[in-house]
Amino acid sequence: MTPSISVFGLGYVGTVTAACLAHKGHNVIGVDLSTTKVAAMEGGRSPIVEPRVSDLIADGHKTGRLRATSNSEEAVLNSDISFLCVGTPSLRNGKLDLGHIQPVCEDIGKVLKTKSSFHLVVVRSTVLPGTAESIVVPALEKTSGKRLGKDFGVCVNPEFMREGTAVADFLEPSVTVIGAAEAAHSARLREVYSWVSGRIFETSFRSAEMVKYICNAWHAVKVSFANEVGTLAKQLSVDTAAVVEIFTADTKLNISPMYLKPGFAFGGSCLPKDVRALNYRAKELDLNLPLFQSILPSNDQHLDRAVEMVLATGKKKIGVLGLSFKAATDDLRESPQVQLVKRLLGEGREIRIWDDNVSLGHLIGSNRLYIEEVIPHIGSLLSNSLSEVVTGSDVVIVATRGLDSNELRACLQPEQVVIDLVNLERGSRPAISGDYEGICW
Repeated sequence: MTPSISVFGLGYVGTVTAACLAHKGHNVIGVDLSTTKVAAMEGGRSPIVEPRVSDLIADGHKTGRLRATSNSEEAVLNSDISFLCVGTPSLRNGKLDLGHIQPVCEDIGKVLKTKSSFHLVVVRSTVLPGTAESIVVPALEKTSGKRLGKDFGVCVNPEFMREGTAVADFLEPSVTVIGAAEAAHSARLREVYSWVSGRIFETSFRSAEMVKYICNAWHAVKVSFANEVGTLAKQLSVDTAAVVEIFTADTKLNISPMYLKPGFAFGGSCLPKDVRALNYRAKELDLNLPLFQSILPSNDQHLDRAVEMVLATGKKKIGVLGLSFKAATDDLRESPQVQLVKRLLGEGREIRIWDDNVSLGHLIGSNRLYIEEVIPHIGSLLSNSLSEVVTGSDVVIVATRGLDSNELRACLQPEQVVIDLVNLERGSRPAISGDYEGICW
């Protein structure tokens, strides 16, 4: 019998998880305190901007396999497995904020107290090693009055999804990691992933929790490494593209070309906070880890270079194409593009911004609140017209791949300066008589 699933947290990870599991034939209930997100999913609409998710949610709604609620009790009583996909952001000091994990575990535990059937709780949120043992299991046991292994199970199942390609990453994972205290619990979750073609690793709680951080730390290292290589190569009049092409051709020792194309600073909801969390934990253990400690400063330096490039033009009117940290998403969390805009505003530049996925007209949830409460001065600079932003600017900053290169070419004027932060493919770069410069190539 196909297990029914509840998904707690309808952010990026939770929404994609719910949509894809419904697509695979499970009856899925999305759970979130945000009535706006719940209403969107209940109406067959996606609460996030992510390729293919809207179609999957519409299909799940049509077939009756996907619905949403703010009622935890209803969700747990009507499901066999609960996926925890709540946010784990950074505190100001870099420590991981687990403030959403314990409350949701307590809510589930209270329902398990009256539920007679076995229930599996799956931690999909990114949490540091020891979280399942020290927070998840104790909270469930205390509020339910029941015991792990006898009455309920817990698995750690980290996600490896990239925003912009999250559905493909979920449906065609390279690896699937299941951490559990008992093999029987892993087996239950393994049934859910019976369709995956990649390797499934069954391991401990702590190993499953740790591997997510190691992957993200490595991805962050690769981005910073590539950007520093590009910066040095440019200063030495070296063809960056040729160097990177040769370097990444060695797939045996250099692993893969992913994240190794020089571009802009990394951002988003994963890499910055996970690197901070590792550094904070190392500090707590009195460990000196120079490489990890250097990642965020290196990333900050790359942002500084972008600011300096714009200021060096001496021009006042700046058009920014792209505000979210990555194309095909509306996610503004720790977006380096947002930081760039804030820095340039502080330097007295006149800014206009275009991002096809970021507009107050259709943003909901945390991204809308972020604009309204944290950066309202930036939200007021948004325009729905790419041509308006480009034609009214002396400097055009390309900060997203999600644009029509032909439309961009048609708008550009010979006297304008174009600064490319994302390393557009050569065929997509605007052929203009004015200045065109990449940040590190």
